[in-house]
Amino acid sequence: MLRFVAGAVSALLLVTAGIVAWTGAADADDPIPPPPAAPSLLMAPPRKPATPPAAPEKSREERRFARYDDNEDGIITRAEMMNSRRSAWERLDTNGDNRLDFDEWAIATSEKFAKADADKSGTLNAAEFLTTRRKSKPRPKCEC
Repeated sequence: MLRFVAGAVSALLLVTAGIVAWTGAADADDPIPPPPAAPSLLMAPPRKPATPPAAPEKSREERRFARYDDNEDGIITRAEMMNSRRSAWERLDTNGDNRLDFDEWAIATSEKFAKADADKSGTLNAAEFLTTRRKSKPRPKCEC
């Protein structure tokens, strides 16, 4: 008999739970109303994306000058010009005994710098640096 009473109580609890769930679900059927439309006066018209200003293209010599001018002060010191030679010197000193003298190896660059430094100031300005550029070889004519 105890099983019968327990079954009846369980059935009543399940029916009660079903009714509570059903009435709660009925409230969920009412959707949340949509937000009111924004007034059109407050919205800005769509804009086209701004185009950045075009940068002036540097000439080949201006780019070469900028590569050597490490501190970007408009002049090239001897140390700045020799800086590009330093890595080549380290490649030549393969055994690391430091027997290769940097000034001896870079004598061509030193002479090139001294020859280009017309005012003997120890620095190169853009006009003096222009004289250090490599002379381009003429292209061979096509024998078609």
